[in-house]
Amino acid sequence: MGFEDSLEKGQSSQKPAVSVKMTLQKAVDMGEYDPKYLSTFPEWYTLSRHIQFQFITKANDNRRKQLLMQYAEMNNVLDFRLKPEMQKAIKNVLDQVKKVDKDREALLIEYSK
Repeated sequence: MGFEDSLEKGQSSQKPAVSVKMTLQKAVDMGEYDPKYLSTFPEWYTLSRHIQFQFITKANDNRRKQLLMQYAEMNNVLDFRLKPEMQKAIKNVLDQVKKVDKDREALLIEYSK
């Protein structure tokens, strides 16, 4: 019995709904460091400014590590001349790394006031 057979007999192919609730810690672990986004979590307002900055710094580090991992994976392509689109993708990742570094400096200045 294949996928098509189950649809013909009226059976649903839908998976059960899974509830995924984003938390402040999950967002930080995933590399989301924008204070505007992090402030959408209620617990953000219960944290001191120092702890907020520590969360931002940790998230920024996580994002940078993720981007560098992407860069390394792309650099492992065996033959770049057969995949010219990889050069553009690598440039995009490096541009994002520069943005993350620039944002880190701006946030350091903002949170040191």
